[in-house]
Amino acid sequence: MNTRTRVLTGTALAVALGAGTFGAVSAGATPAAEAAPAAVAVKKDGPGDKNFTTTTHLTLDAATRAAQAALQAAQSENQKVTVAVVDRNGNTLVTLRGDGAGPQSYDSAQRKAYTAVSWNAPTSVLAGRLAQAPNLKDIPGTLFLGGGTPVQANGAPVAGIGVAGAPSGELDEKFAKAGADALAK
Repeated sequence: MNTRTRVLTGTALAVALGAGTFGAVSAGATPAAEAAPAAVAVKKDGPGDKNFTTTTHLTLDAATRAAQAALQAAQSENQKVTVAVVDRNGNTLVTLRGDGAGPQSYDSAQRKAYTAVSWNAPTSVLAGRLAQAPNLKDIPGTLFLGGGTPVQANGAPVAGIGVAGAPSGELDEKFAKAGADALAK
């Protein structure tokens, strides 16, 4: 046999042996579904269990009612605003853009709501803190202007309401508070 024939024969033999070995290993292997460990079930013993917490969340219905109340308060004073309601984690639940509200008001309302729930304080109060900590304004997603108010349940923040578009942060915050107050009824 010449060298070329020997190399081709050797390669073919190696491939055949490799395939046979792989097939034998694969045939004897356990399927992945059987090999994967099952999910671990953890028994929750009750309110005293330190491994778990219980949180309160604002419902979509409540968020919508709050946003509508804030928008109606603004409309009653002929203000064109956008209202945003975010959950405890800052995720937007509802945004209502009133007729004639400026394009910048959409993002501003969401950022004010996020800021209010993040610090559990009205954004007008937080804006005053910028003198002592000017870097606060650099935190992504925040806006330290009046117009945001937190919504609390048992003293803990569960949502934030932000309003933007009125001529002053004071008015925006008044309308946001009207939205929060609607939840107390």
